[in-house]
Amino acid sequence: MTAVLDDWRERSVDDVIAMAKDVLEDPDFPTVARWREAGGKVLGHFQVYFPEELAHAAGLLPVKVHGAAVEGRDAEARFGSYLCSIVKSSLELALSNRLELDLFVSHPICDVARNLAAIWERSVPYPCRILYLPQNANSTYAASYLRDEYARILELIEETAGRRVGDDDLRASIAVFNDNRRLLRRLYEIRRETPWLLPVDDAYALTAVGGRIPREEHNALLASVLPRIAARVVKPQDRIRVVFEGGFCEQPPIELLRAIGQSCYVVDDDLLIGLRWIVEDVDASGDPLLNLATAYLERSTYSPVQHDLRKPKEKMLLARIRASRADAAIITAAKMCEPGLDEQVAYVHALDDAGIPYFVGEFEEKMTSFDHFQIQLETFVENVLFT
Repeated sequence: MTAVLDDWRERSVDDVIAMAKDVLEDPDFPTVARWREAGGKVLGHFQVYFPEELAHAAGLLPVKVHGAAVEGRDAEARFGSYLCSIVKSSLELALSNRLELDLFVSHPICDVARNLAAIWERSVPYPCRILYLPQNANSTYAASYLRDEYARILELIEETAGRRVGDDDLRASIAVFNDNRRLLRRLYEIRRETPWLLPVDDAYALTAVGGRIPREEHNALLASVLPRIAARVVKPQDRIRVVFEGGFCEQPPIELLRAIGQSCYVVDDDLLIGLRWIVEDVDASGDPLLNLATAYLERSTYSPVQHDLRKPKEKMLLARIRASRADAAIITAAKMCEPGLDEQVAYVHALDDAGIPYFVGEFEEKMTSFDHFQIQLETFVENVLFT
């Protein structure tokens, strides 16, 4: 495995977290560049969920593409001005050669994203494809359909990698990602039980950096820092416990998360939920593609872009709030995000019925001023604490 981070093993936890934030905020994708300099190939995949095990098994670096705070010079001309920012900034990364890929995969998660791969492919020399996740997750045939869809994408990955991928390769990758899922569950367990040990912006950085480095390297990093975080001696403060909802696709700036963390303990969230989509280990025996497809449908969390009648979003949110013993919720959506804004209606009604206080806000990845958001949130927190 090619290591793409600077040597972090002798660094303090705070230094490791700072390094992770630097990687995330660098629009030149230095870790991906190092991977390519070492001769590696890269598969970029757009939000929300992609079975990264497929790329990993072929020796490709799977990179989660979720935009960046860059000026959309060329990409702006390819999309309407009224569309969300993340598709423009993601394409801008490719057009400006900041993010060099060998294959790009997107998903028809919304009216904007469903056209992304076709627009992307017109401007780059590498293939771009759509992975069609099941529209009807409740169909008897959903798992077998998705298994075949994964096989179709895997053939393209094999062409890109120049090698065949066997079942044993996939099983080995599933094992690596099972380790990653276990470590991320541990990270979120620390946040639920002792949120004063791991502020939301720090937790986000440790999670999100996994989308830009080899998963084995991410596993080693988490295995090193999580025990040290759990052993921190930090006195809890008088802050309310909240769940942050609305970060499934476009991501808020880390500075906004830091501002939220100054008045709240964020004990759970849906930030980059695709990295934690499958909530249990995936069975590595039998047909690994079918196992991955089944896990996507049967052992997974929720987001506004998956339509599963067994997963009413508002009930899933209430379950997340209760499981994390949260006092309130922050309900957000990225600017111009139709799926996120649609779900807000159901969320608000469910929270009203349950008597759970909530704060409604909006963000965009290029936000640079957070004072207004922070003042409104602090007023909300005071109301929860003192009324």
